Amino acid sequence: MGVLQERYKLYREPQKFMAQGVYPYFRAITSKQGTEVDMEGHRVLMFGSNAYTGLTGDERIIKKAKEALDKYGSGCAGSRFLNGTLDLHVQLEKEISEYIHKEDCLCFSTGFSVNQGVIAMVVGKGDYIICDDRDHASIVDGRRLSFAKPLHYKHNDMEDLERVLQSLPEEGVKLIIVDGVFSMEGDLAKLPEIIELKHKYSNVAVMVDEAHGIGVFGKQGRGVCDHFGLTDEVDLIMGTFSKSLASIGGFIASDADTINFLRHFCRTYIFSASNTPAATAAAMEALHIIQQEPERIEALWKVTRYALRRFREEGFEIGETESPIIPLYVHDVEKTFLVTKLAFDAGVFINPVIPPACAPQDTLVRFALMATHTEEQVERAVQALKRVFKEQNILK
Repeated sequence: MGVLQERYKLYREPQKFMAQGVYPYFRAITSKQGTEVDMEGHRVLMFGSNAYTGLTGDERIIKKAKEALDKYGSGCAGSRFLNGTLDLHVQLEKEISEYIHKEDCLCFSTGFSVNQGVIAMVVGKGDYIICDDRDHASIVDGRRLSFAKPLHYKHNDMEDLERVLQSLPEEGVKLIIVDGVFSMEGDLAKLPEIIELKHKYSNVAVMVDEAHGIGVFGKQGRGVCDHFGLTDEVDLIMGTFSKSLASIGGFIASDADTINFLRHFCRTYIFSASNTPAATAAAMEALHIIQQEPERIEALWKVTRYALRRFREEGFEIGETESPIIPLYVHDVEKTFLVTKLAFDAGVFINPVIPPACAPQDTLVRFALMATHTEEQVERAVQALKRVFKEQNILK
């Protein structure tokens, strides 16, 4: 046995939970994504998805993806830098720039690779990257790849952020990177206060990850930056296609000069194969639908308000969420897995959140809503989860 095999044969944490019958990962779905899905011979309510707009099964999007598949084939066989650019890619970048209200934009094959590549390249030696403690793993990995000095502040603690800024010399760019919506807890970045600090200190720039804000907040779902009226003040806006835009991929939007630099130096853009024609066409059609159907976002917020009210009425601990992401706190790793399994048995799919996605004492199950959920579906889920939480002595 080799040295790697010898090292990793000792990793048996998943097997422990498999033996207990509560392992919650890699369950195979055998139907379209929607508010209810077929999984392991079981019909369940889907409250574990990021498809906030409910567009993943929309026939208009499927039709556009099929048309692109027929016209361009299944893939591009190269990077955007060389042979992998289609007119579809160029058109999508133009439309996203106009939608986000930035001068230019780049589209990537995944959202993760946007953060990983852009953060690594946009600042360097002599600069500083300042992150919120609860920023997404892709932001953390991008920070690790950069030659800039990494720093962080306590979650949404503006006094701590100012303490960090005060400690730095005037020279060098100070790039503050923050999630617009924090993906596990559902709360928003304190963007107005962050922008105030940007102007208070020298050489400060701001990047916002709108992965969970696009299609949810702002006019026509433009995100948290638009929600606060601060798009012009934010230097870099990142987003994904894999959530509200019903596809796969991501983008970075900024001024034309910054995008020109990234287009020629961002390694995850230059050295990755370009997004497939079908995925690109699907994202573009989803973008059209979001702008044409404001009632879709209104429906998302109506069902979100209902769910927030009902969970509070039933005594669930849901923290500071302000979004369709509702954390139901458990505060125990093993109980978090057990609750997830018992909810699944009761016909409700939710996601467990354990370290490193949260602190050990803050484990939770994540309940997320789509525009296509009904209040009746939410009520069924609330009642099922209430029984499970009471049985496990989590709800008093």
